[in-house]
Amino acid sequence: MQRFVEKIVSMMKSERLFEWQGGPIIMSQVENEFGPMESVGGSGAKPYANWAAKMAVATNTGVPWVMCKQEDAPDPVINTCNGFYCDYFTPNKKNKPAMWTEAWTGWFTSFGGAVPHRPVEDMAFAVARFIQKGGSFVNYYMYHGGTNFGRTAGGPFIATSYDYDAPIDEFGLLRQPKWGHLRDLHKAIKQAEPILVSGDPTIQSLGNYEKAYVFKSKNGACAAAFLSNYHMNAAVKVRFNGRHYDLPAWSISILPDCKTAVFNTATVKEPTLLPKMHPVVRFAWQSYSEDTNSLDGNAFTKNGLVEQLSMTWDKSDYLWYTTYVSIGANELSKNGQWPQLTIYSAGHSMQVFVNGKSYGTSTFLEPHYTAVADRIKIQNVIFLR
Repeated sequence: MQRFVEKIVSMMKSERLFEWQGGPIIMSQVENEFGPMESVGGSGAKPYANWAAKMAVATNTGVPWVMCKQEDAPDPVINTCNGFYCDYFTPNKKNKPAMWTEAWTGWFTSFGGAVPHRPVEDMAFAVARFIQKGGSFVNYYMYHGGTNFGRTAGGPFIATSYDYDAPIDEFGLLRQPKWGHLRDLHKAIKQAEPILVSGDPTIQSLGNYEKAYVFKSKNGACAAAFLSNYHMNAAVKVRFNGRHYDLPAWSISILPDCKTAVFNTATVKEPTLLPKMHPVVRFAWQSYSEDTNSLDGNAFTKNGLVEQLSMTWDKSDYLWYTTYVSIGANELSKNGQWPQLTIYSAGHSMQVFVNGKSYGTSTFLEPHYTAVADRIKIQNVIFLR
């Protein structure tokens, strides 16, 4: 890992890509969401995280290093937040900025599942709420969707489409109104940028679910404000700084001058544009049954299960297990009950066949498989795929 990191940093420096070289790279990240894995990583997990941080800093990138979801990130590495909402997050030291490295605009598309969608009103609300509480950096995941080709999708049942309901879809087209509404949010925040990063806000209660986050200038005057309505269903009218403001449910209004509400997270002005697919080349579907090739040439005997990728080298989704079971005649349907087949580790997905009959499937969501083998005989063959 150290050789890899040092090689990448060296390449970036040689191409003058870091900010201090006039390039676009303003920070670097080492590891990704390793913190939640420490509890299952054994005694070496925490020392590894510290080593990775120290190793990264030693490369002297000239820009800050961050670790996502790493609450114990050692100085000077900055621990950051990933999630749908990060307004609850505070870094592990007061001298570190609050940074949101993955603001999830949607979610993965899985085979057999619905296409995830995150309303832009909620996305904008989450970002504004993070900024109003002192957040200083937001990075969207994903901002531009993409497509994985062939066998590169990864993850259990993750589809090749990595569109993610992002502001720019996997074809490079703007997803409206998400793209335009977030653009307007960024413009509103930009108007108050200097005051937002110069100090912490003071909080004023405006009602049961309503608050004002006020950023003041050096002389104590109101310089910028965020008016928030946390009620999920009810709109409200609030009074702030001598003026009245309408706040839709679950929304935040941004006042860059403490007077004018230039943006509200729930008020979408951008029109909704739905793309239409037009066929370019017409084709016809064909279906056929394909017999399983003989496995004799690649078969081997082993006690227990094997790691699939090391056996198939990712050339096939399938690894077949075959076992033969003999059952005494006096054991068949003993006490009027058929034998029960139980498998304690199904991996990502498994199919079960007993004497040529399918006994269903199991996935990573149901790691233990149990079925009543009602076609069991004295001599039996069991296939697992």
